[in-house]
Amino acid sequence: MKISSNSLQFEVVVDEPTAPLPNPQTVLLTMGLGMQLIAWPDSLVQALCQAGYRVVRYDNRDVGLSSHLDEQGLPNMPWQLVKHKLGFSPTHPYILQDMAEDAVGLLDALGVAQAHLVGVSMGGMISQRVAATHPQRVLSLASIMSSSGAPGLPGPRSDVARYLLTRPASLQPADLVAHSLGLIKLIGGTTFADDLEHVRQRTLAAVQRSVYPAGLMRQTLAAVADTTRHELLGRIACPTLVIHGTADPLVPLACGEDTARRIAGAQFHAIEGMGHDWPPALVPVWLNLLLPHLQSAQTRP
Repeated sequence: MKISSNSLQFEVVVDEPTAPLPNPQTVLLTMGLGMQLIAWPDSLVQALCQAGYRVVRYDNRDVGLSSHLDEQGLPNMPWQLVKHKLGFSPTHPYILQDMAEDAVGLLDALGVAQAHLVGVSMGGMISQRVAATHPQRVLSLASIMSSSGAPGLPGPRSDVARYLLTRPASLQPADLVAHSLGLIKLIGGTTFADDLEHVRQRTLAAVQRSVYPAGLMRQTLAAVADTTRHELLGRIACPTLVIHGTADPLVPLACGEDTARRIAGAQFHAIEGMGHDWPPALVPVWLNLLLPHLQSAQTRP
């Protein structure tokens, strides 16, 4: 369904608890850079619903079936990244705080006063900003394979960084899937390997649903330009869980460790061999951490 927030339209899917409950708590799932709401594993969503939660997934702005900001134009990515390397702020059409306001607006539209936030990668960054700037709306925070964005943290492994600068051979589905598979092979973990056919089908479903490279570029600039988030993390007072993989070559382990250090009382769990992906075998491991975390976070005044 479509929901208005922050003057934009968002594609939203709401899954109710398996057993009807009066006033179930809501878990808001926020996906990462260029990823659509269908990227959340069905088994994760189903388990949360079986545990009694209402689960809300949505496409971020500029991705999937949510509003595409065509009027913002196509960024000159090489030039903007050069500016960033030289210490200048890249020109960005919006910032991650705007995307945090999108999330809060969705809660408003759904009549949700408080929610548990679960975000992966850039979605974790957005969720951190919601928790820091709208604390009264947040029951708990789970930041997965994400970062504080603090200066001096390590970036992607060199081969991953090089691959991120490459482009698909064309925008035909087969070439888009092949390019995505190449990236997933690089950023996947060492312990939780994914079945190649499963990855191919998952990637093909995303390509068939929506392809919008301009939105990916604008989201990238929003993340690159978010240089002050680490200064806000000390404001977060809700129960916080930080999960990170020891084998993450895109957002290295130190980024998750730094996030947890900056949030008072945050629980940190490093998962051995987890990369920057979520194969089916990893979902039970996440749930073993997420469910106790959610259950321990009571309604806040």
